[in-house]
Amino acid sequence: MNLYLRYFDRETLVTNVDDAIAFLADIDEIGMNPMLEEDIREYAESDVFYPKRYKIRPRVYFIIIKTEAATMQDFKEKKALNPVVGMEREKTASPSIVRLNEEMPGWYEGSIDFKRVSLVPGTGKFQYRDTHFVAQCKAMSGIDCYNRIVQYLRSRVDERSQFPSAKGKNFKFRYLGLAK
Repeated sequence: MNLYLRYFDRETLVTNVDDAIAFLADIDEIGMNPMLEEDIREYAESDVFYPKRYKIRPRVYFIIIKTEAATMQDFKEKKALNPVVGMEREKTASPSIVRLNEEMPGWYEGSIDFKRVSLVPGTGKFQYRDTHFVAQCKAMSGIDCYNRIVQYLRSRVDERSQFPSAKGKNFKFRYLGLAK
C-alpha cells in the first residue's frame, strides 16, 4: 500500500511510512512531532481507506491518501482505485428508472403532477397551481409516454408552467397492453 501526501503544491507518492514522515519533516510549517508521527503510522497500518486530513493551523491542512498506484501518474489518472472504494462507487440503476426506459410498444396510462400557471380573475395576476393530469397514449416506453404527455401539455398551458422530471415521484405510468 502506497501513500500519497499533499501540502499545497508539494506532493509525493511514497511506498512506506518512514518516507512519508521524512517528506513531512522537510516542511517546516508542519512541525513534525512524535504524536503526529505516531498518528500517521497508525493510519498507515489501519484498514481505513478514507483520506486523512491533518490540521496545521486554521484552514490549512495536509492530506494523506492510501493508494495502490505505483506511480504518481497512475494516481493522478485514478488507475489504481482501492477495490472496496471502487465497489462503493458503482451505482446500479434503480428499478423505476430501468422500467422507465424499458421498451414495450403499446398503450400506456401516464399521470403527471405539475405546476400550472393560471390567471387569478379578480387581481389579474398569475399564480402557480398544482395540477394533476392523466392521459392514455400509444408509446414505446415509459419515458416516451412522459415525453408525449409533456409535449401535449406544453402546447396547451402557459409556457411558464413547470413540469417534473420523469424520474421523480410526480410522474407515474402503467402499461395497458398492445390493444386498448
